[in-house]
Amino acid sequence: MRPVASVSLEDYKLPNQLIERLRDTAKGILIAGPPGAGKTTFAQAAAEFYSKNLGAIVKTMESPRDLQVGDAITQYAPLEGDMAKTADILLLVRPDYTIYDELRKTKDFRIFADMRLAGVGMIGVVHATRPIDAIQRIIGRVELGMIPSIVDTTIFINEGRVAAIYDVNLTVKVPTGMLEADLSRPVIEIRDFETGDLKHEVYTYGEQTIVMEVGKTKFEKTPMQKIVEREITQEVKRRIPEAAVKVDMKSDKRATVWLDEKNIPKLIGKKGKTIDEVEKKLGISIGVESLLEREMEEQTSIDVELAGNYLVLNFSKDVIGTPFDILVDNEYLFTATVGKKANIKIKKDIELANIILDALKLNTPIMARLRKE
Repeated sequence: MRPVASVSLEDYKLPNQLIERLRDTAKGILIAGPPGAGKTTFAQAAAEFYSKNLGAIVKTMESPRDLQVGDAITQYAPLEGDMAKTADILLLVRPDYTIYDELRKTKDFRIFADMRLAGVGMIGVVHATRPIDAIQRIIGRVELGMIPSIVDTTIFINEGRVAAIYDVNLTVKVPTGMLEADLSRPVIEIRDFETGDLKHEVYTYGEQTIVMEVGKTKFEKTPMQKIVEREITQEVKRRIPEAAVKVDMKSDKRATVWLDEKNIPKLIGKKGKTIDEVEKKLGISIGVESLLEREMEEQTSIDVELAGNYLVLNFSKDVIGTPFDILVDNEYLFTATVGKKANIKIKKDIELANIILDALKLNTPIMARLRKE
């Protein structure tokens, strides 16, 4: 008998609508999070959920093979060192769901995509530092328009907890910030699963793939949100008087607490007990992240020039093919990958370009921050 994961999906206290989605409609799932966040544990719980609760045929693809699952779930390693050959075997077996632990290289993402498009329910485990990064890592590795057919749900795990759930859909519309009807194009919409709020849009514009965080630059906190921030700060300081704390309300229901690293375990508590108590007392969901990482995010001023109908952001040649977050006055604007000519080009008649041009008139620096996977 193989040891079986002791954690079940019930332990994560998932919303009922997510359980229904996993049971009925979700067929392309990415479980994402930073190293050591608990992604594999959640994947094991999901495998047992499908196998035991739904009676589904579940297989795994692992390298190395280390998922702790029951005997009903067959675990596959790379055949002859090649996971593509494992995929060929599984396509003959036709499981209901396959856990792919984990997606690292382009080949892994393409195998995942091929199996999903062949009709197999796929659950992939992937490293990501933010919820959107799960989608960022698949961009460029498969055709952009096929992403919603491959991934419909992303679940972000942090400190052993489900920190965010995203719904991924494809629509045709004018992207946020563009005004002319003839700019309508396929747009991948990424929404918060619980609230339905639009978080990101992904689309192509010229040679660039744009990942736009919707509404963040216009977000203004309400007086009540500012009060809640102070209450969270006071509650954390009451429990950990020596802690350096910053609090950022993301919505009326969710906040991020930035804490010096040595005190993060104290706030989380054993098996998340302390943070659960804080959340219940304040009635809000709280994510905990490293204050040091926040303060040490590297930003670089970049040169901007007008060239014909385009606004051109110039980079050095050694970062060609690298994704960067573009910031204006320390506010996130969009994410794009440096092109073959060591630049990012934006047509100057769209809102993104106007924001940058207005900033330049005020001598506000345009900054680029390396996008971390």
